[in-house]
Amino acid sequence: MARVELRSLNKVFPGGVEAVKDANLVIEDKEFVVLVGPSGCGKSTTLRMIAGLEEVTSGEIYIDDKMVNDTPPKDRDIAMVFQNYALYPHMTVYKNMAFGLILRKFKKKEIERRVHEAAEILGIMELLDRRPKALSGGQRQRVAVGRAIVRQPKVFLFDEPLSNLDAKLRVQMRAEISKLHHRLQSTMIYVTHDQVEAMTMGDRIVVMLDGVIQQVAAPLELYHNPVNKFVAGFIGSPPMNMVDGLLFAENGGIWFRDDSGAINLAAPEAMWARLNPYVGKRITIGIRPEDMFENESQVLKPGISIQAPVEVVEPMGSEINLYLTVGNQAVTARIKSDREPEVNKPHILDINTANMHFFDIETEKTVV
Repeated sequence: MARVELRSLNKVFPGGVEAVKDANLVIEDKEFVVLVGPSGCGKSTTLRMIAGLEEVTSGEIYIDDKMVNDTPPKDRDIAMVFQNYALYPHMTVYKNMAFGLILRKFKKKEIERRVHEAAEILGIMELLDRRPKALSGGQRQRVAVGRAIVRQPKVFLFDEPLSNLDAKLRVQMRAEISKLHHRLQSTMIYVTHDQVEAMTMGDRIVVMLDGVIQQVAAPLELYHNPVNKFVAGFIGSPPMNMVDGLLFAENGGIWFRDDSGAINLAAPEAMWARLNPYVGKRITIGIRPEDMFENESQVLKPGISIQAPVEVVEPMGSEINLYLTVGNQAVTARIKSDREPEVNKPHILDINTANMHFFDIETEKTVV
């Protein structure tokens, strides 16, 4: 397959809109890399530049160590799967999958072999004689993926391919595409705005914001060690709770107090060395909802507990999401569903302070 490299890649649209800014990225052979970020962050534009569908303003794109900036899309040996499937409505599934090979003048037997092989992999053999209008959304998506597989390209590009599917089908297709990657051992670049898709599918994740790559790392590395406040808040569901306040020294330790005075937490000793320069200054802390636990005794524990009335209870099956306001701060907690707290009654939660994150309030970079 292929190694893909982006060197100082920039894209500026007419009017001076900077869609991608100085992107540097190496995608190794056979790697599954996911580009993720909010709408307008530049992820699809980056993918389209790799495909050759969007002209590069400056910088270089390499596929297998060959610069392809001026290479037409058809000669880059890539295959792209789009959000809208892009199937020919008047053609059968077989002809949709075979069409690209027919244009390239492959022999009939080779076309048949490749189409049947791809259909077997995707479980759509019985659909080959149908037309797209007779297929469900998930079946159409499989056909679109099959059309890419028969090409046997160096690189597969996926541009939000599951966005049009319902929740159950998205989960199923996520697993199918991941299995496909393991089976084909191919280089895949996948674009999505859904961080759950990114976390469950990618070998590595590229988080983007405003055209800038924020962090590139394996899923759990992103979750546990985000480089800044944006990455920390974007990765994880529900999102990380962010609270501004003052860091101060007291009783031989380092403490955090929010602006309302309702949240008072002690920083673990292992963090003191990194936090010392911020003592006496304002800082942002991050607490993941899953790092908040039911206080069984409902008695406040200094330095680790918070108390607030529960405003909304959201049962999720094995877990419950609680929405509270502590002081003037909205907070989300995810707890086990052993007991459902009463709405509008004070509730005490303990925080796993060892997993707290601290961010510089001005630069938003991670302190610890």
